[in-house]
Amino acid sequence: MTDPVLLTTPSPWIVRFAPLIPAGGKVLDLACGAGRHARFLASLGYHVEAVDRDEAALACLAGVANVSTRLADLEGGPWPYYADVFDGIVVSRYLWRPLFPQLFNCLAEGGVLIYETFMEGQQRNGKPENPAHLLRPGELIELTHKRFTVIAFEQGEVIGETGLPQVIQRICVRRGRPLSLPECVAPAG
Repeated sequence: MTDPVLLTTPSPWIVRFAPLIPAGGKVLDLACGAGRHARFLASLGYHVEAVDRDEAALACLAGVANVSTRLADLEGGPWPYYADVFDGIVVSRYLWRPLFPQLFNCLAEGGVLIYETFMEGQQRNGKPENPAHLLRPGELIELTHKRFTVIAFEQGEVIGETGLPQVIQRICVRRGRPLSLPECVAPAG
């Protein structure tokens, strides 16, 4: 059973960097599940496209203002966004490496990608255990640093949103020139 915190509370990483997405922009919530990030982003005035393969999870977003949903099998079906461009893309707790090129290509100039998921070492703490679902050390930064401006990158063991240890990797990047960070997302210290 999924922890209720993971169904309703947005990730602190996504909350921290969401203000960098251009105001009023179009945002893709990839593998959105029950839509905790779609709801949060819509509440900030973004127009959110929430995509998932779970029809029941998408039904939780019915009637939420500024959120449209799309049922799609991201791993077994065609990429549904070849003609679309997004000002922001958020991905949390999902990894399907073959999607990286399509995902990167649909990020608009000035757009922000906020990505976090599990990495090698998580199998000590529970699921996921399959290496196909775990990032290698430094993988996100290696994939993005030549194409995008890296705003923040973290990896390692943390206490997760449910209070349990997790081994994660997360990044926030921007397509285009660097920008000055608002105080709300300035490095901790």
